[in-house]
Amino acid sequence: MTQEINNPLPNAYEAIDLATKASGFNMASDIQTCSLLKTLAASKPSGRFLELGTGTGLSTSWILAGMDRNSTLLSIDNDEKFLDIADRYLSQDSRLALVLADGEEWVENNLEMRFDYIFADTWHGKYLLLDEVLEMLNKGGIYIIDDMMPQPNWPEGHDQKAKNLIKDLEARKDLAITKLVWATGIVIAVKL
Repeated sequence: MTQEINNPLPNAYEAIDLATKASGFNMASDIQTCSLLKTLAASKPSGRFLELGTGTGLSTSWILAGMDRNSTLLSIDNDEKFLDIADRYLSQDSRLALVLADGEEWVENNLEMRFDYIFADTWHGKYLLLDEVLEMLNKGGIYIIDDMMPQPNWPEGHDQKAKNLIKDLEARKDLAITKLVWATGIVIAVKL
């Protein structure tokens, strides 16, 4: 067994990948993370999905590929330049709503919303406003974060933030969590 991805790529993935590289965006989720996102999305039929940190839409395309036709995905990002790439290639999918917003403001203004699946790929919902975002997760809902193993683009001291986040998640009584040495380091939690 290897970490090689032998599944078909989502329809828009290659075009988004080219546009991502041309844009200079260097924080996209890797393909192994994306493959896992698709697999986990398939476990939530008729689900309500939230992605915090759309970027250019690479991971978004994989989440959509795993969702059934009765599911919806709300994806939030604060950078219009990169969100425009996702919009260009994914907006024809009626299950998807792309929102240009500051993550903190969006979370604080939507605390009543509930989701079956949350991929927190930005500071908000991961290092900031963790409690608020986890409160948005339905019982049995899946919470996913990546980049939990050291990355070359981490600023000095970020490794301690990642360690502290994992300790916080492990101490919670309302989650069952698993840490995976897969891709860039994944944590999957399910709300109890």
